[in-house]
Parts: sequence; C-alpha cells; structure tokens
Amino acid sequence: MNRSTPVELISTPREQAADGVFRAGEETARTVFANVKSAAQTEFHKGFRNGLNPQFVFTMFCYDYEGESVVEYGGCRYAVYRNYHIPGTDYVELYAERKGGTNVAESD
Repeated sequence: MNRSTPVELISTPREQAADGVFRAGEETARTVFANVKSAAQTEFHKGFRNGLNPQFVFTMFCYDYEGESVVEYGGCRYAVYRNYHIPGTDYVELYAERKGGTNVAESD
C-alpha cells in the first residue's frame, strides 16, 4: 500500500473556561503519510442518504491516528465522520467529508 501522500491531522481540544463553559482550545496539526482515494460510490450514496458528503478515504498506520477530527489535504479541510481499523493489519481508514466550518485552511 502506497502511503506517500502527506496530510495534516488536526485536533482542537476542548478546554473548560473559568465560567464552566467548554470552548475550543488551540488547534494543533501533525503531518503523517497516507494513501488517499476517493470515497467509493456505495459509500457516497449511503453517506448522502444520512446527510453526509463523503469525499475521501485516508489510509494510514493506526499508530499515526490519535482521534483527530479534521484532515487537511490539498489545501482543503475535511471532517472525519468515521474511522475503521482494518482487521489483522496496522492500518486505519479515515472517512472524510467536506463540511461547513472545516472547509477553509488556515492559509486561505
């Protein structure tokens, strides 16, 4: 499996303020290498019926994934809506969609 495409895994921790309200903390990003492919047609149609907009599947070593909720690839951000550990392997698939609030990269 070719895992030569660099992608950014982005997490935004939630921090509790003094008033007890949880707010987004400082965003952190890590570069990892993944295999990138378009979402399969069946994934696209199933997701669309459930209100999702599947775009890509990112496959990487499971040890590289730490529960991040956003993947930046090709200058765009994608929300991770599902992850799947491939049985008997050290790989995880991240299913990602274009979604409001994640579409614009920091540099845009």
